[in-house]
Amino acid sequence: MAFLQVSAYSNVLEMEVNVNVILPQTTVKKIGTQTAGLTADVPVLYLLHGMGGNHSVWERRSSIERYVAQYQLAVVMPSGDLGFYTDTTYDMPYWTYLSEELPQIIHELFPQLTTKREKTFAAGLSMGGYGALKLGLKKPENFAAVASLSGALQIGEEVESLLQLRKAAFWEGIFGPLEQIKGSANDPDFLLEALVASGKPQPRFFLACGEQDFLYSASEGMAEKMAAKGVDVTFEHGMGVHDWQFWDQWIQRALTWFALPANN
Repeated sequence: MAFLQVSAYSNVLEMEVNVNVILPQTTVKKIGTQTAGLTADVPVLYLLHGMGGNHSVWERRSSIERYVAQYQLAVVMPSGDLGFYTDTTYDMPYWTYLSEELPQIIHELFPQLTTKREKTFAAGLSMGGYGALKLGLKKPENFAAVASLSGALQIGEEVESLLQLRKAAFWEGIFGPLEQIKGSANDPDFLLEALVASGKPQPRFFLACGEQDFLYSASEGMAEKMAAKGVDVTFEHGMGVHDWQFWDQWIQRALTWFALPANN
């Protein structure tokens, strides 16, 4: 596998952005892992960080490069700062960058990566779990499957919990008035309703959370809502809190799940 650090300009954000990319590469090693490379139609995973992280954190805190080698899977790891993958009220359109411009930049720089829905995936942890779920709900035409690990998936329902993390001014800068999150285009419950009503092909969803994680009920509750509406959702859980020990373990499970055929 090859690891590349990309600095590019975002016309949407009007700033330089950093993206880390893992690419399949043919390697033959006497000691270590041999890998096979692809030169066209390479499957791709958009992998999102959580609050306090950036484009480098998955590479630094997990063994994601080693895990994806067996799948010949490219991984795109952008930085979303603390913008919650949202077009913020303080005029930073992180959602538009993530969902529209970033794929264009990636395919321009790495034309060997697939443009096919059935080979495109998204995943993330915590804030990134919210962002990945949002990609699946709002851009179902672009993703075959989505994984959310310890995702912040009930922000419309649990406004008080947001205030335990940061001041109201922070959240209002992202989402606007807190009482207006519920039922808005940033509310996962609203987006779920909209997806089901749209009749569009739906991605598969994988939700996982540690049983001792303060966001456990968010993943469990979203999984129950999805299942009740007939959405293809898998919810798995185990011992763990909101930390990298859990995410390093469960991203491996998510990668295995991605590789499963639909309806299996």
